[in-house]
Formats: sequence, structure tokens, C-alpha cells
Amino acid sequence: MPKTAMIRARVEPELKREAEDLFLELGMSATEAITLFYRQVTMHRGLPFDVRIPNEETLEAVRDAREGRNIKKYATLEELKAEFD
Repeated sequence: MPKTAMIRARVEPELKREAEDLFLELGMSATEAITLFYRQVTMHRGLPFDVRIPNEETLEAVRDAREGRNIKKYATLEELKAEFD
């Protein structure tokens, strides 16, 4: 079926750039990514992921990760596994 429908949306320029950079890494265009999202929405008959408001602990962990705080580093996979044994 020919692609004839147009979608227009306004997003923050930085968000658009970051998302399109990731799409390029994945080998797809923004159009292909949007089409994939729409296909997943129709297949799931809703959003293809959970939409939740994160709790304060999760928000703090995200802030820490973005700012490089409180991050544990491991030299090897074995060292990481030992942490959880």
C-alpha cells in the first residue's frame, strides 16, 4: 500500500536529534521508526510498553546515572556476578 498519510508533531529539537541519532545507529529512518511504533501499537492494541510514573527512588537512580554519581564499576563479569551471589 502506498504511503500517503502524513503525521506532523512538534517535539523539542534536542529530543528529535537524540532520537534520530539512535535511529541511525539502529539502521532506520525516523519514518521507519514511527511506522514500527504504529505497527506495535496496533498489534498490542495499546502502547507497546508500560507507562508509569517512576517513584522517587527510581528518579534518584536515573539522576545519579546521568550525572555519573554512585555508580559501581566492575573489572570483570565474574566480579559483577559475585556481587549478586
